[in-house]
Amino acid sequence: MFLHKKRLQYFTPPTKPDPIFAKRLQELIGGSMGEMTVMMQYLFQGWNCRGPAKYRDMLLDIGTEEIGHVEMLATMIAHLLDKAPVQMQEEGAQDPVVGAVMGGSNPRDVIFAAMNPQHEIVSGGGAMPADSVGFPWNGRFIVASGNLLADFRSNLHAESQGLIQAVRAYEMTDDPGVRDHLSFMIARDTMHQNQWLAAIEQLKEDGFEETVTPKIAYEYGKKEYAYQFWNNSEGEDSAEGRWAKGQSMDGKGQFEYIANPEPIGPMPNPPQPNPRLHATPASPTMSKTSDNPVKNVVEGVKDAVKNLTDS
Repeated sequence: MFLHKKRLQYFTPPTKPDPIFAKRLQELIGGSMGEMTVMMQYLFQGWNCRGPAKYRDMLLDIGTEEIGHVEMLATMIAHLLDKAPVQMQEEGAQDPVVGAVMGGSNPRDVIFAAMNPQHEIVSGGGAMPADSVGFPWNGRFIVASGNLLADFRSNLHAESQGLIQAVRAYEMTDDPGVRDHLSFMIARDTMHQNQWLAAIEQLKEDGFEETVTPKIAYEYGKKEYAYQFWNNSEGEDSAEGRWAKGQSMDGKGQFEYIANPEPIGPMPNPPQPNPRLHATPASPTMSKTSDNPVKNVVEGVKDAVKNLTDS
């Protein structure tokens, strides 16, 4: 059961409407790294968690917090769209630079061209579950594999990318209200990065996972290739990195730099297509030439044998 408190986690209203920045702020709601993504990602990870109760509880704590972040941003977007673009038109008329850029055209039309038209046409001045270019939020953005270490690393990635975007948005506005509002969210994303780093270490301490997940991969993998770094592009600057020498991060091997990796497998020789599928075969005579399936199969086998003996 979820309970909703009427008060926002945190909120500072903008000093003036700004429909163009409202469009940008949509990225923090419905973008691939936005609050809707982490909200659903953490909740599904929590609902699917079969591990110790502390992990499930933590996931549901942060997932529920992210619901509040979506509400905060939606409220901010509503304020940024309030009385806009009428007020912006009035302010623009007093600015000679804006007037020159507008070139005598209707200021309202210019503002409309820069804002998200769906904010007026579709949502009636409210936020939408979409990104800054109007692409709808998609459930494929989330990761919930059931393996907590793999998931927590994905969470760290999501918070890192989300925080980069929040900081960029902060620097795109000089509105003190918007900046104060984003400052709170930046602080929470800072905590969340630290949280996932701590949770990753906790999983290891509890004995569930090791550096490489799943840990059974060490048993299945060909160990002679498990710690080789392959130089697959021009230059050898990559040889200077930590990943190219010394003990591996999981402590089970030594990194080895392969300056000129060579292919291990043979030249590809894919099987020939079934004549009934009408794909292009190695020889024209292998194509389907009649409705007699027996004849086609026999001819195809003959050609395949001939190609093998010729090669």
